[in-house]
Amino acid sequence: MLRVVMTGGMNPGKTVFSQVMDLVHRETFQRCVHRYHGDSIFRSLSCRDQFLSMSFAQMTFRESLRDTVNCLEARSDALYHMGLRGPVRRSTLADANEQRDWRVYAALAQHLIGKARRLYANEPLAADLDATVYAFDSTTIDLCLSLFRWARFRRTKAAIKLHTLLDLRGLIPTFVHISDGKLHDVNALDELPIEPGAFYVVVQESLASRIVLQMDQAEPAHQKLLWHRTQRGEDPSLDRHLRLRSCGHPEKATPSGGKFPQNSPNPER
Repeated sequence: MLRVVMTGGMNPGKTVFSQVMDLVHRETFQRCVHRYHGDSIFRSLSCRDQFLSMSFAQMTFRESLRDTVNCLEARSDALYHMGLRGPVRRSTLADANEQRDWRVYAALAQHLIGKARRLYANEPLAADLDATVYAFDSTTIDLCLSLFRWARFRRTKAAIKLHTLLDLRGLIPTFVHISDGKLHDVNALDELPIEPGAFYVVVQESLASRIVLQMDQAEPAHQKLLWHRTQRGEDPSLDRHLRLRSCGHPEKATPSGGKFPQNSPNPER
């Protein structure tokens, strides 16, 4: 005979949030923490609890730290099952976000991006290409000028620009660069990590153009070549060839009509 034992309405298993967070391997996370001494500089809140709190805020669409902390306090009985060691205070979480080394989470993000890209490595593309194809675009995020004076964009407005490089196999962000709101995408290309043999698609609606960049493997490792085509818009200067050194600084532009070496076969991904 099957007997049902009531446990006061409490779920004896893990919460959904805890199961999602378990996908981030704890030892991998701790290696990132130790590499940048994350728990030795700020001891009031562990890196793990900070990461769980901010992940909870992201997943539940919280609008502020106060909103996040209030929501966690409302379910204080479930904090342990979510992986948190105890209550999280708003001032402590704000101090941790301000003082803790951001490279802890940047290293973790790069590790997770690498895992996700391997899962989608064999996904088909709309175009018949074996090479990696990236899309590069940006978005401007408006800020309050009275609170973010360092991000002055216009006379009465503050903003930053988020430049993102997406791997089109899986639409996975592989590179993110934050700049002031005035930096043009063409100038942000200097910050991109260059992968030989890959295609880089840059869409500029304001310039009515589409630029396709491809790394040429035939160039020496210390002097890589970017080749691009453009559907010419109103700006004739878009139809040009650029050379970039491996550090990202542009060399002298190649004269119009110059010949470029043919692309060699694409490498294995």
